[in-house]
Parts: sequence; C-alpha cells; structure tokens
Amino acid sequence: MIAVVDYGMGNLRSVSKALEAVGGRVRVTGDAGEVSKADKVVLPGVGAFEKAAAALAAGGLDEAVKGAIWAGRPFFGICLGLQLLFETSHEDGAHSGLGVFSGEVVRFERDMARPQLKIPHIGWNQVEITSAAPHFAGIPPRTYFYFVHSYYVAPADNRIVAGRSEYLRPFAAAVWQDNVFASQFHPEKSQKWGLKLLENFVAL
Repeated sequence: MIAVVDYGMGNLRSVSKALEAVGGRVRVTGDAGEVSKADKVVLPGVGAFEKAAAALAAGGLDEAVKGAIWAGRPFFGICLGLQLLFETSHEDGAHSGLGVFSGEVVRFERDMARPQLKIPHIGWNQVEITSAAPHFAGIPPRTYFYFVHSYYVAPADNRIVAGRSEYLRPFAAAVWQDNVFASQFHPEKSQKWGLKLLENFVAL
C-alpha cells in the first residue's frame, strides 16, 4: 500500500489518481500509524513551508514520515514535499524542516536584466537528468516537467541531485539518495513522462 500523506496541504486527489492510474494501491491518510506501516510513502504539498511543517508535527506525521524513510521504505516527495526534507527554509523567516537532507530552501531572486522571468516559476521546464535514479528509467535525459514554485532547494551535498533545471539560475529539480526520491516539479501534472516517473516508483 502507498500512503499519500494528508496533512491538510496538497493536491491529494490528483496525486492519488495519478498513482492509481499507473497501478498503485493508494490510501490517502493523515493517520501517523498508517503512514508508519505503509509499503511506500508519498509526501505531496502545495503552500507555505512553515504551515506545512507545523501541520505535520501536530499530527505526529513528521516522525512517521522520517520513520518510514529510516526504515528504508520507498519515499517520494513532491514540490513542498521535497522542500520539507531539508533542514531549513527561508520562506517568511527561518523554519526547520524534517532534516532528512542537509541544506536549505531559498527564494528565487529577480533578474532585472530579464524582467520577463516572473516569480513564481510556473509552467513547463526542461529537466536534465544527472543520476541513475531508477525513477527516471525510460525517461529521456532532457524531458519537460511542470513546475509551480517560488523557492528551491540548495543541498549541502550536490551528489544527491538527480535532476537539474534552470529558471533565473540553475537549481535542483530532483534529489535521490537510497530509498528517497523527491522532485520540485509535479509529476501528476506532467502528463506522459510524469506518469512514467510515478509508474517507476510504484514498481520499486
């Protein structure tokens, strides 16, 4: 069973329907016990980092997610679900994340020489695949995925970066280490190749 973590912030329906479409057996749940026992865990997210971290902690879901990760279960974080894996976010102050990875979450800076590049970064952008993550199996090395974000992750160890993109500056579009994979882009909104990414996760 794949637990899609419900902490009150996230496009749960579209994520769960996309996983089911590629053969996943899914349960959307805000119960920490169910998350702890799940075969795989997906952490989606849309919204503010501070509020999301607080909501996870309030329900004990922060420890359940970390417990599943430390137990070696396949984990997929999406958008805010990627950012929450890091130590600190600088969105409206400094706020602590789950600390699975060392690094921080920072905001894009406007480039006055390129005023057409607005913040947030919304739309399709190319991802250069930079690792042998099994999640990218069968996906072309420079595929377009769909993004919606104003902040991006800056890992302390660039060896975990699985895919890079560029908007105003180069940034990590996906990370991967052992059983943990997470993307800044939304696979559930990325049509054919987004579904392929989720299918690869389901098959793990």
